[in-house]
Amino acid sequence: MLPRMPAARPIVFLSDFGLGNEWVGLCHAVMSGIAPECPIVDLSHLVRPLEVTSGAILLADAMPYVHESSVVLAVVDPNVGKDREVAIETESGRHLVGPDNGLLSLAWDAAGGIRSAVDLTSAGVVRRPHAESFRAPDTLCPPAASLASGMPIEQLGTPLDPTTLAVVVMAEPEVEAGKITCEVIDFNRFGNVHLNVRPADLDAAGLDAEAMLSIEAVSGSAAAKRGNTYADFAAGEYGVLFDPRGWLTIVRGNPASALDGLGLSLAAPVWLTAVRD
Repeated sequence: MLPRMPAARPIVFLSDFGLGNEWVGLCHAVMSGIAPECPIVDLSHLVRPLEVTSGAILLADAMPYVHESSVVLAVVDPNVGKDREVAIETESGRHLVGPDNGLLSLAWDAAGGIRSAVDLTSAGVVRRPHAESFRAPDTLCPPAASLASGMPIEQLGTPLDPTTLAVVVMAEPEVEAGKITCEVIDFNRFGNVHLNVRPADLDAAGLDAEAMLSIEAVSGSAAAKRGNTYADFAAGEYGVLFDPRGWLTIVRGNPASALDGLGLSLAAPVWLTAVRD
């Protein structure tokens, strides 16, 4: 049974808009005008510009912290105005609103799968965009705020077959005895590099008990100490730890960056093995 939704639901907002312009504020203004009783939580507006996969991963990793009553608005849209705009009701009760470009796909899996989906076509909710290059305040914010204030999802538009929705496919690491072939899926402002490796992958490769791991990249290599927190590493020292989102992360003791010397970028290949004397 789905949890009963409160009359005023929180809106959790993610985008790649940045903080140096009016875009986030305009979206807030529109949603607050429609649903003044609903709190708006800014999850992040610093997703790298137009990086749909990075936004999708962050959104999915946030689901354990997002209450089941929430409406999630996500906007990372390289093809703004070209892709459908959709609302999705998940089996957990959360609602997701955003472009149909795969941005929502990892989150709906993390939230229990899709219960129903609609194409945002309701003339009574969706507004004619003031600018096709910045549609969110007119075509995405009103449906998100309407859902948060209690409107049923079926009033937002035309029902969709969930199998027609775009999805992001996460690359899986190649795991063998003593070795993991993986790739960079994200990095943050501190220069920490996230790999598509979970604790079970280290275990399957027999590397979970290793105190040191060898990191091989196309443009460099390093020996990295295992740790649990950033304070475990001296300045300039390479290390690896599992971050709060559960991904194996290459770090380098403050103030150095793990990106330095390894030539890493998004989707760059990385090979992990044990350090042998």
